[in-house]
Amino acid sequence: LNWREMSSGADPGAVRVAVRVRPMNKREIEKNSKCIVKMIGNQTLLTDPKLADDSDEAKKKFSFDYSYWSFDERDSHYASQERVFGDLGAEVVKATFEGYNSCVFAYGQTGSGKSYTMSGYGDAVGLIPRICEALLGRAIDGAAEAKYRATVSYLEIYNEQVRDLLAPDRSSTALRCREHPKLGPFVEGLSSHDVTTFPQIEALMAQGNSHRVVAATKMNDTSSRSHAVFTLLFTQAAVVDGVPTEKVSRLNLVDLAGSERSSATGATGLRLQEGGNINKSLTTLGLVISALAERSGAKGKKDGHIPFRDSVLTFLLKDNLGGNSKTVMVATVSPAADNFEETLSTLRYADQAKKIVNHAVVNEDPNARLIRELRAEVDSLRSRLGTGAGPVQSMEELAALREQLQQSEALMQEMSMTWEEKLKRAEATMQERAQAIEALGLEVHQTGFKLDATKFYLLNENEGHTSSTILVYKLTDTTTIIGSSEAEHPDILLSGEDIQPRHAVFTVADGQLSVEPLDGAAIRVRGRPVTSRTVLRNGDRIMLGSNHFFKTMCPGAAQDLSSGAPTPSESAHASRRPSYSASPRRSLHSQPDKQAAAGVLASGVATVRAAVEELRSLCP
Repeated sequence: LNWREMSSGADPGAVRVAVRVRPMNKREIEKNSKCIVKMIGNQTLLTDPKLADDSDEAKKKFSFDYSYWSFDERDSHYASQERVFGDLGAEVVKATFEGYNSCVFAYGQTGSGKSYTMSGYGDAVGLIPRICEALLGRAIDGAAEAKYRATVSYLEIYNEQVRDLLAPDRSSTALRCREHPKLGPFVEGLSSHDVTTFPQIEALMAQGNSHRVVAATKMNDTSSRSHAVFTLLFTQAAVVDGVPTEKVSRLNLVDLAGSERSSATGATGLRLQEGGNINKSLTTLGLVISALAERSGAKGKKDGHIPFRDSVLTFLLKDNLGGNSKTVMVATVSPAADNFEETLSTLRYADQAKKIVNHAVVNEDPNARLIRELRAEVDSLRSRLGTGAGPVQSMEELAALREQLQQSEALMQEMSMTWEEKLKRAEATMQERAQAIEALGLEVHQTGFKLDATKFYLLNENEGHTSSTILVYKLTDTTTIIGSSEAEHPDILLSGEDIQPRHAVFTVADGQLSVEPLDGAAIRVRGRPVTSRTVLRNGDRIMLGSNHFFKTMCPGAAQDLSSGAPTPSESAHASRRPSYSASPRRSLHSQPDKQAAAGVLASGVATVRAAVEELRSLCP
C-alpha cells in the first residue's frame, strides 16, 4: 500500500480495497458450476452466466488496488496467504508503528473465504495472526530504542448484541456500546489483556474463536453466525531528539459474517433469525459505504446523514470508515456461476468503498508535536540570525527576531521538561523562597495559623498588606539586628530613608525582650522616643524610622491570629495605652435599649480620641 507518509497533521487517503476469489468448494464442483471470475492485474472481470460470453453486456469490469487470484495453486499468478500479508499486512504493521489507527475487514457472502483470509486454517495462517506476530516481533527487536505495550480484546456481535469472547465467566450478558467525545465508540465492560509475546496472543485468539457462534448451513459447513472484532491497542514510548513522546495506535481486525439468502442456505428457526440480523447489519454497512462514498466525491453532499447508529457493527467501525484510520477492505467472492448475484453485489460495494476518503492522524502526545514544531522554528530563526538569510531589512527586525528566538527557546525548554523535572523545580523554588524569607527573619502565615507560644515575634502593622496575609518577624533567642541593605547581613532587613544600616538591636534575656537604638536611630515605643535599652511588654507598638510599625508578641501570647481575642497581658495594659483597633461592630437594630446604644457610641468616640492623641505624639 502506497500510503503517503506525513509526520504531522491528517493523512487524507482512500480506503484500500482488495478483491480475492477462492477455489471452487465441494458443493460447487458437484454441481459442475462454471467459473465466471477472471483477474488481470488489478482488474476483476465478472461474466453474467445468463448472457453470451462474448457479448459486451455480459462482461463487467472492476478495478481495485489489488485483485488476488486464489482459484488454483497451479496458476502462476496464484495469490497465497504470504502474498496477501506482504501487500496488506506489512503496511498495516508499518502504519501502526508510525502511530496511525488501522483497520482490516473482510466483506463478502457466506462461504466466500472471509475467515480463511482473516484467520486462516491449519498452516495457512491468515492476516490477523500474521499481523500480530509481525507487530510483536518488531516490538521485541526494538525494545532497546523504545518501550512498548500491547493490549488485546476480542468481541463478537451476535444478533445485534455485543459479547466478550475473552470474558473468564463467559456470561451471556450483552455489553453496552457507548461513545466518548474524544476516544470515539467503545464497549463498556469489555475485558482487555496485556500481552508481550505472540504465543500469548495466539492463545487468546484460540480461546475467543472457540467461543464464537458457528453453525452449518447448505452454503457453508462452518458458517460464522456473528461478526468478530479483534482489537489490539499498541502503545510506544520513546525519546526522539531529546523529546519524550508517546504514540497510541488502535488496530481493528474484523471478520464479518457473510450475507446469505435463506432460500440458498435452507435456514429456519434460529438460523433464519441469525441470518436476518446478519443481513440487516451488512445492509447498513452497505448504506454507510454508499453514503460515505457520495460524501467523499467532488460533488457529494458534505453534510449528508451517515447511518452509523443503525447497527452495532457500523457504530463500532465509525472511526474506521471515513474517520481517523487507515483502512483496508478485503472483498471475498465465489467464482461459481450460481453465486453471480452475490458476487456482483460484493464487487459493487467494494467499488463504492474505494471512494471513501479517511483522514488518519498520528496519535502522539500533542506536547511532543508542539516541541518538534518549536525546535524547527528555533533552528530556522538561528539560521536567519547567523547567516543573515531571509528578508531581515533593519535593526528593528533583527531585534524582533532575537526576541522571537528567545521566546521560542524558553517555550521549548518549558515544554521539554518532564513532570518529574517540573515537580523538582517547584520544590527547589519553594525551598529558595523559604530560605530567602528566613534570611529576612520573616515567617509568612495565613490567617488562622498558630504561632509557637515559646518565641518572641514582631507583628508587622504597616498598611498595604492584604487582610488575609500577616507578616511576622521571628526574633532569635539572643540578639536580632535590624538594619538596611547597607549593613553586612542584618537579621531583619528594612528599607527606607530613615532606616540606618544598623538601626536597632532586639535582645532576649532572662525571659524579657528589650530594644536598643544603634547609631542614634529613631525608635518610638508606645508613642515615646527611646534613646537607650528599653524593656518591651506584650502588645507594645514600636515605630522604626518614620514608616515601619510593629507590635510585640511575647511568649504565651502567640495565638490564633484570626480570632482577635486579647491576651491577658494586653487586657492588663489596655487601660494605659491607646489602641488602633476599633471596637467590634454591634447592631443598633438588635439593641432596642437606647442607653446600651449610647454606651457603644461613647466607647467608640473614646477609642478614636485615644488614637488621635497617640498620632499627635508620633508627629510632634
